[in-house]
Amino acid sequence: MKIPKDLQPLIDDGIVDNVIRPLKSGKEASVYLVACGADVRCAKVYKSVEQRGFHKLAEYQEGRKTRNSRDQRALGKRSKHGREVEQAAWKNAEVDALYRLDAAGVRVPKPHGYFDGVLLMELVVGADGNAAPRLNDVAPAAEVARAWHCELIAQIVRMLCEGLIHGDLSEFNVLVGVDGLVIIDLPQAVDAAGNNNAFRMLERDVNNVRAYCGRFAPELLDTEYAHEIWALYTENLLQPDSPLTGRFVHDETPADVDGVLRQIEEAREEAIHRKSYLEDSDD
Repeated sequence: MKIPKDLQPLIDDGIVDNVIRPLKSGKEASVYLVACGADVRCAKVYKSVEQRGFHKLAEYQEGRKTRNSRDQRALGKRSKHGREVEQAAWKNAEVDALYRLDAAGVRVPKPHGYFDGVLLMELVVGADGNAAPRLNDVAPAAEVARAWHCELIAQIVRMLCEGLIHGDLSEFNVLVGVDGLVIIDLPQAVDAAGNNNAFRMLERDVNNVRAYCGRFAPELLDTEYAHEIWALYTENLLQPDSPLTGRFVHDETPADVDGVLRQIEEAREEAIHRKSYLEDSDD
């Protein structure tokens, strides 16, 4: 096959021996099977900002650090340099997440390096020895769905213990590997401590897993793992092996709106008095 231009530098440098075939093409990247010596690996080539169809990037990028204030300003202005910074941050987020999560024991493709903007990683194979299918392409029995749900919730917890939330987890980016489920596609990984949308994204990830597995084991649809996990996390009690029940009692105490308004009014009056005092002092 014709060598994609983004992969040619890796061949020139001897990192990749040859490109076997395309594996998949998505809205953010194209993935190729490549030969690296005796190993077959995946090479992920990211699409440019203009080509990507991913929306609401700001939600995912909140809390990420840029190299300097100039880069941060460029991101805000959406200048040419800002788009370049955004592109680099998008790629680096997945590379960093893969290395961190692999080291933490989360089931992700093992990374094998990042070269000239191309991510090399493990090829996840299925039971037949070929590239593993996505969860969406499999219809498990009820007991298998329950086991998969338990496995994925455990991986979500382990990710959160590492300070990360997938942010776009669903049956479309989980592979059914020969040794278990493997989570893929992490360029939008969210910093749990630095992103105001963190719980909402965790809840969406958990609920997507619940919805898929619940199609085959309906009793899972009544669980509320997201709130339980987040409560433990915010109280600094979450551990990779924390026992979970899937049950959560919501606080239904009505908000004290009048009390909040009184505090606002008191703060306003205090600010007025302080300003008046300062003006009198100047006289």
